[in-house]
Amino acid sequence: MYAPLRAALCAAFAACTLLAATPSPVPTPYRVDLTKIQPKSLLPKVPLHTEFIVAVNKRGQVTRIISGKSSKDRTYNIQTAGNALQAFIRTPDGKAISGSYRLSYDYSPKTTRIHRDVALVKAGGVDPNAEGAVYQMMDDVKKRAKAPKTPGPQPPP
Repeated sequence: MYAPLRAALCAAFAACTLLAATPSPVPTPYRVDLTKIQPKSLLPKVPLHTEFIVAVNKRGQVTRIISGKSSKDRTYNIQTAGNALQAFIRTPDGKAISGSYRLSYDYSPKTTRIHRDVALVKAGGVDPNAEGAVYQMMDDVKKRAKAPKTPGPQPPP
């Protein structure tokens, strides 16, 4: 009487064991397809290029933007500068070399994709113990949140 129930439970357990034993798929590299974010009609029709020289600490965090070359599109410049400030730059084996790096961003209207390239300009010459730019910005936000708020103009009665 319990044999069919026991056989069904064993089969379910074996199926769960097989599912748990199969390896998960390897994730593909993250690529941004701008057509999924906004309609193609709003994307720029010309190639765009921006370049930034950034300082990187011993952890591989960008600490500041030293200099930059902008494109004609202001929105693209702001987006790529924000991305440059949030970047982590490390070697393929995971080690970080503090120094100055060139980050270049190239937008192609044919593919609607942005390609980022990283190149070491000079090893050393920066503060290896400097705090990352993202952490500096978060500290500024926390300080502003704690600061007393001044009342704005009041509407007339």
